[in-house]
Amino acid sequence: MELRFLGHACFELTDGTTTVLIDPFLTGNPKAAISADDVNPTTVLLTHGHADHIGDTVAIAKRAGAPVVAIVELASEIGEEGVDVFDPNLGGTVKFDWGWVKLVPAWHTSTTPKGTVNTPAGLLINFNDTIVYHLGDTCVFSDLQLVGKRAPIDIALMCIGGHYTMDRVDAVDAAELVGAKTVIPCHYNTFPPIETDAEAFKSDVESATRSNVVVLDPGQSHST
Repeated sequence: MELRFLGHACFELTDGTTTVLIDPFLTGNPKAAISADDVNPTTVLLTHGHADHIGDTVAIAKRAGAPVVAIVELASEIGEEGVDVFDPNLGGTVKFDWGWVKLVPAWHTSTTPKGTVNTPAGLLINFNDTIVYHLGDTCVFSDLQLVGKRAPIDIALMCIGGHYTMDRVDAVDAAELVGAKTVIPCHYNTFPPIETDAEAFKSDVESATRSNVVVLDPGQSHST
């Protein structure tokens, strides 16, 4: 599996045939590595409906013919745009040929640009037997340690920017709770309020836990 960081909280998982796209905020993203026209996903997954996460979801899904997985209220809004959706709630799992995705709790808020209130989630993803956990936008909370009970986490995609989510100091505690083999930071340096030092986060996590931290610039990839 190749995991590519596309900027902010957007990631692409691919095996060369199947492509899963997460939180495709590309248009209007000053750190976006590519444009919305450059992605062709098999499936789109959303953590929540804030503009910097829902992003180009509808346009990409329509063009690519890709279904969207989002929590039920958010899926309902997207479905009204003529997009095929799956609408689990927290704890729900949706299965695909490439694996599955389960929605797990994330402590945050969310209202879409159209005004639909929706509950944020983290995404526990089994992509061809590699377990990826996108924490979404969250603060640190103790139940993060329960997510890995389903399956040992290979890669955690973790917000560290602060202000709207946990900062890099709280994220060290989150990394300890999650216990992933590899942690990749995201949701930082896109805008001034969330500027932070990812290399300091890497040093702190690797000193305090057994996790390895991989810092990716937008456009860079990590292979497993």
